[in-house]
Amino acid sequence: MKKISWMLLVLPLVANAGDLIAMNPKQMQSLGITVAPLAQAQPVMSDRLPGEITVPVGQERVVSAPQSGLLDVVQVAAGQNVKRGQALAHINSPDLVSLQRDYLQAQTQQRLASNMLERDRELYKDGIIAERRLLTTQSSHEELAINLAQRRQALKLAGMSDEAIRKLETTGTLSSGLSLSAPIDGVVLEQMATAGQRVDPGTPIYRIARLKPLWLEIHAPLDILDFVRVGMHMTIPNYQAEGKIITILRSVNKNDQTVHLRAEIVSGADKLSPGQFVEAALISDTSSNQFTVAKSAVIRSGQKSYVFVQTAKGFTAEPVTLVREQANNAVIKGELTGSEKVAVSGTAAIKAAWSGIGGE
Repeated sequence: MKKISWMLLVLPLVANAGDLIAMNPKQMQSLGITVAPLAQAQPVMSDRLPGEITVPVGQERVVSAPQSGLLDVVQVAAGQNVKRGQALAHINSPDLVSLQRDYLQAQTQQRLASNMLERDRELYKDGIIAERRLLTTQSSHEELAINLAQRRQALKLAGMSDEAIRKLETTGTLSSGLSLSAPIDGVVLEQMATAGQRVDPGTPIYRIARLKPLWLEIHAPLDILDFVRVGMHMTIPNYQAEGKIITILRSVNKNDQTVHLRAEIVSGADKLSPGQFVEAALISDTSSNQFTVAKSAVIRSGQKSYVFVQTAKGFTAEPVTLVREQANNAVIKGELTGSEKVAVSGTAAIKAAWSGIGGE
């Protein structure tokens, strides 16, 4: 012990990061100092976490009956791929006939009102009628135009396309048939009605979704918040699917004290289905300046962390940031190249010399 204390006394008393702490191999051996090379940090995988596959917002549509009637034809079934505008089913609706009749009547009334307005304008120019009559005709024309627009909108809400409405205007032929078409490209996830069934307005008939990309809703323990980051890589090992964390919901489930993470699956989504329960793992990101060292290599001075990097004449204290700790190792980052060797034992003696502490 006397020998070690004497060694400490003869070491330079310095306390600045980067300053040389002079030490020769004999002193290192006497103080029990050993060094080890830096190792490039490897990604860390979390424990398996439960999650459910879901369809992202905006990629799912429910096709419902716009009018009451009889669903007389269904043309696709669950599991089939469909294109936007593709016919899915046909409804025979007596209510649609009433809407078409009301529209044609409103169109006829508006046409007569237009003719009357044109006539009264000419009569007013010739001084035959008073201005009041012209204003009354104009008001009537505007009311009937609004009524026609309302009837047209009712037809569109009933499921008639612009092309079908133009055909009705041209031919005046009423039809009780109404075709339902796919609003998006996608896959039919569910067929909720069958041919021969009577449906009311709003009755769901099909659920269609676009299945690329998919989301994974993960339920994770609270302590994951110290590890997870938006953009972090995620994998579903059993299905060779991968993605990244896009949302961290800070609200906690009061029933099981878990937090909700949302990941977007960017590859392997074709092997998964909405509603499926899977296990996922989060993988930490590593950069080129992150290294793994023994926990004993990291020393603290105040609020800062350092490692003692070996040089030709001794050691220098290099400031580092502690990224995380795992078992017996620590992951650090700093102004290091990766070729350095750092002290992993005997660091107390080096710190004492660096801090200007000697022995008796």
